[in-house]
Amino acid sequence: MSVLAELAALPGVIAAGEYSYRGDRFSFKGDLDDEQARMASIMCRATTMSVHMQVDILNDFCKDCGLNPSAGWVVRGPGFTACAYANIFCFLDNSSASLNDVMGLMRRRLRDRGDELI
Repeated sequence: MSVLAELAALPGVIAAGEYSYRGDRFSFKGDLDDEQARMASIMCRATTMSVHMQVDILNDFCKDCGLNPSAGWVVRGPGFTACAYANIFCFLDNSSASLNDVMGLMRRRLRDRGDELI
C-alpha cells in the first residue's frame, strides 16, 4: 500500500498528497478536487522551502541545536492541521485525527527520503 493510501485511511485525515520539489507535479488521495490538490501542493512546497531556509538561518546561530536538516513541518489551527514530511503533505480534522499517529506513520515510511532535491 502506498504511503498516501495509508495516510488517507487514517481516522480524521481529509487528504494526503505528494508534491514535487520543482512544484509542477502532484498526486493525492482523499477529499480534495484536482484544483484544491494542486493549490495544496504549491502551498506545501512553498512552506517546505521556507522552513528549510529558516532552519538554515537558525543553524548559522546554533550549529548543534538539532534542527538541521529539517525533515518536515506542522501548522495546527483550531479545527484543522496541515503537515508535511519530506515531500508528502497531509490535512487533518483535529476533532477526529491523531497528529501523533499521522506524523509517526510519515516518519516510519519517509525517514530515508533525502532533501537533496530541495
